[in-house]
This record gives sequence, structure tokens and C-alpha cells, in this order.
Amino acid sequence: MSENSSNQFFAHLRLHTEFSISDGLVTISPLINRLQKFRMPAAAITDLANLFGLIKFYSSAVKAGIKPVCGCDLLIKDEAGAHTRLVLLVKDHAGYLNLTNVISDLYTDSPNHGEPVLAMSKLAGRTEGLIALSGAQQSNIGTALLAEDQTRARQLLEQWLALFPGSFYLELQRVGKIDEHQYIDGAITLAQETQCPVVATNDVRFIDQEDFDAHEVRVCINERRTLNDPRRPHNYTDQQYLKSAEEMTELFADIPEAIQNAWEIVKRCSLDLELGKPHLPNYPIPENIALEDYLSAASSKGLQKRFAVMFDDKKPDSSVVQPYLERLAIELKIINQMGFAGYFLIVMEFIQWAKDNGIPVGPGRGSGAGSIVAYALGITDLDPLKYDLLFERFLNPERVSMPDFDVDFCMEGRDRVIQHVAELYGKEAVSQIITFGTMAAKAVVRDVARVQGKPYALADKLSKMIPFEPGITLKKAFDLEPQLVEFVESDEDVQEIMEMAYKLEGVTRNVGRHAGGVVIAPTKLTDFTALYCDESGHGLVTQFDKTDVETAGLVKFDFLGLRTLT
Repeated sequence: MSENSSNQFFAHLRLHTEFSISDGLVTISPLINRLQKFRMPAAAITDLANLFGLIKFYSSAVKAGIKPVCGCDLLIKDEAGAHTRLVLLVKDHAGYLNLTNVISDLYTDSPNHGEPVLAMSKLAGRTEGLIALSGAQQSNIGTALLAEDQTRARQLLEQWLALFPGSFYLELQRVGKIDEHQYIDGAITLAQETQCPVVATNDVRFIDQEDFDAHEVRVCINERRTLNDPRRPHNYTDQQYLKSAEEMTELFADIPEAIQNAWEIVKRCSLDLELGKPHLPNYPIPENIALEDYLSAASSKGLQKRFAVMFDDKKPDSSVVQPYLERLAIELKIINQMGFAGYFLIVMEFIQWAKDNGIPVGPGRGSGAGSIVAYALGITDLDPLKYDLLFERFLNPERVSMPDFDVDFCMEGRDRVIQHVAELYGKEAVSQIITFGTMAAKAVVRDVARVQGKPYALADKLSKMIPFEPGITLKKAFDLEPQLVEFVESDEDVQEIMEMAYKLEGVTRNVGRHAGGVVIAPTKLTDFTALYCDESGHGLVTQFDKTDVETAGLVKFDFLGLRTLT
């Protein structure tokens, strides 16, 4: 798009990806491709009450030369107790921290763990660096306008304007819902009276218009309903696809400022995230001693202890000892140069604590067993020189990545070790890590068949024909199973199931907890990631998965529970 058609510049500021879990079919990679095809210079993702997809979107957008706008779609309870929608967009780093804290509160403060709702009072004092979009008809202002109560609508708008001074926009949508015209007429009048700016959004849920049916199925799977359920709410239309700037400009040709303001908002938002730089927690050491010196001293002392056991307290020959001392010096130099002294000390401390408290710990496995420093500190119990194990497989200065010890604890004692770490570094600095479950081949055909109202026996037969192997996809199943191909070709119902299952396979379906990953932050976790709590209200987890949490700068430690140690 040329610069002179600047009125054509438009950015989508309200968009749900697959990470909204309850709705949204947009996946990051196709989204970026479509934005590039449209030459759209910016976009926001505003998932429902979470920032699950933020790092993936931010990294991919920056790489593609697209400006990422970070945001979130929230359900707010206003002072009258009514529920109202609100979209928050991040202007700067202060806004990012505010949004992270607000979203974390949704889960850490919510006693009933139903749908996450935030009290409006919780926004007070935390709106700096944030822009708010009103939520169109789904807002309390929208409800008042549709009830033709202009006075009430104005009172509510003034409350929001006071909360977000100079950063509140009345949101307008034309996606083919019944009450749109009435709402837009009322909103325009209200905007003129109060000088409040308006902005156009398309409340995007899928990329192509033909994905509407697949989106309806996704929503039904989540709500456990069938498509022909007469009580099913129809909350979406086939217009909620990723429209081009031209389509949006045409749609709002009578309200050009609503399109221009979408671009003005993008110009006001510039979040610069520092990614890929690890921030280690502060290991408690005596004052006036450097972390590196402390590690070197602890390693040398530990190695001497190992010698005492190895050589039965007899004085060993220096030619036997020399290779150990040389290897220790080389490793310490690399560890200290790469800035990972603290990492080794932290792992040493919680393993020692577990042993002191009668919790069985594994001898060490994986590439970490190649480190003499780990052996000297009691992190592993394998002598790497005896077995010719290489340190370079674990840490290599030419390939800077975090060291990663897989530590096995007995199943029953594992949580006690995590509890100890939380007490040592602070409860607000330690948490487990989220994982995302996707719609896998066998399950997706059952889900789709149920939603389409197909017979259970048919879905069961189809699912059982898909080979039971890790990572199986529908396409792979077709290549492996000639019977499956025959079955699909011979039955129209099965074809319908498969057609839809293909579209939904691999989409994020639910969230869980990583089996072993624990992160420890140098400050509060919310300086790096929003927090999430599972439905039971226990089990704090980060909102970024194990890859993204490390990209965001947190260091992951693996606390694995092992039955054989119990």
C-alpha cells in the first residue's frame, strides 16, 4: 500500500487466536502470512482473558516486519454488578506490566474459578500505559444505548473516560448482528456529545470467511453442545473474518474516522520486549564474594570430597588427579564466562536439600552427566571422566543456550522440593509451567462427530481405525491405513466428519501443567509473564509455555517425579 493512501492504513485491533480456548480459530503462522499478503503493517491479538500466544505472535510479527500490538479481551464487572466487555491494548512497558498484573489477578484472586471476571475497581491505579476499547454492544454503554437510555450511557462513558483519560475509544462493529445499526447510531451521537473518539474493529475469530462453520464446531466442542441444539447461543457471524484494509474502509465509508483511529491507536502503541536474555534468580551467598568465586570454591571442595571416597582416603597419585583438576578448571571457565554460575548453585542447593530431607534423588541423566562441576557439587553421581562423557554436549560457548539439568525426584517428595524452592526465593517468584493440549487425530474425529450429531458407533469405529501411535495425524493415518481410506470413501457421514476434522486438527483445545518444569524469577514472576491458575484453584502456572517462558527471560528447572525412586 502506498503512503499517499494513508486513509487505507488499517489494523485489526480485536482478534481471538486459537489460544482464546473457548473460541477463535486463528493460528499465528497463517495470520502473519495473511497480514503480509494484505500488506497490513500492524495487528493486535486480544485473546480472551489471557496472554498465552503473546510471545509467539510478537516474535513472528517482528521477524515478518509487522508491528505487534499486545492486548487482551476482558470481562469486567462494573459497579452495578453488570458484566461488560473491554479490550485493553498496551502502549508501552508500563502498560505491559499493568496488563500482566491485571490478568494474573483474574486467576490468583478468583475464588470460584468459573469464567474469569475482573472487578472494575481492580483497574483503578493500573491503567497507565493502556488504551481501552469499549467492547461495542457487549459493553455496559452498549446495553444502555440499546435500551435507549442515553443519560445512563453518558454516565457510564464518563466513568470509563475518568479511568482511561485520553485513552478510551468507543468501539464500532459491523459484523451482521441484529442490533448493530441502533447501537452505532447511539454511539455516534454519544461520541459527538462527549468528544470521545470512535474506532472500528471486526472482532476477528477466523482468517477466511469459509472457516465460519469450522469455528461454530469449535465453539460447540468447547460448550459441549451439538450444532442443531435449539438452545445453542449464536454469538458469531460469518463476517468475523480477517478483512483487508480495503474491505474495512468500504464497510465504514460513512465513518472514516473509525478507520483512521484504528491506525492512530497503532501509532500510540510501541511495546519493546527484551527477549532471549536469561535472568537468573539470585542465589543467596555471603557478602563480598563473587558468585563465580563461590562456585569455584564449592566445586573444588566437592571434588576433594569425591576423591576421598574414590581413593578410600589414601593419597592418590597426582597423574590420576591431574585430569580431574584440569577438566574442572576448563568447565568453570566456560560456566563463569557464560554467566551460569548461579544456575549450578541453585540446582546444587535444592538437590542437597532433598537429600538432607530424605527425598530420593536420581543420579543424573542426559547431557548434564558430562559435567565434572555437576559431579563435584553433588548434582549428578556419575564420574564423567570414568565414562568419557563430554561437557560440550551440555554447555557449548559457541551455541549459547541455557544449561538444562533433568533432575529426578521421588514422586511423593517432588512437591516438597518445589515448596522449599518457593520458600527460599519467594512465593511470588516460583511457579510451574503451562502446557497447551491440542485437538489430536483420534479425539478430533470423535468431537466433530458428536457436535454434528452423528451416531456414536460411527465415530467410535472411525477413531479406532486411526493407528495408535504418538504424533499421529489424520493425513499420516490415511497413508498407513488402506481400510480407513475405504471406510471414508464408502460413507458420506464419515466424509463430513473428516472434512471438518481436518480443519480443526492441531488447534489448541485446553491447558494443562508441564510435567516437570519450574521457573524461578529474580523478581516477581509478573515482571516476566502473566500467571494462570487451573480450575481447582491450585497449581499456579505461567501463561507462557516452556519455550516462550525461556524466550521471555525466565530460567526453567526440571523437577521430574519418578515412580521408581519412590
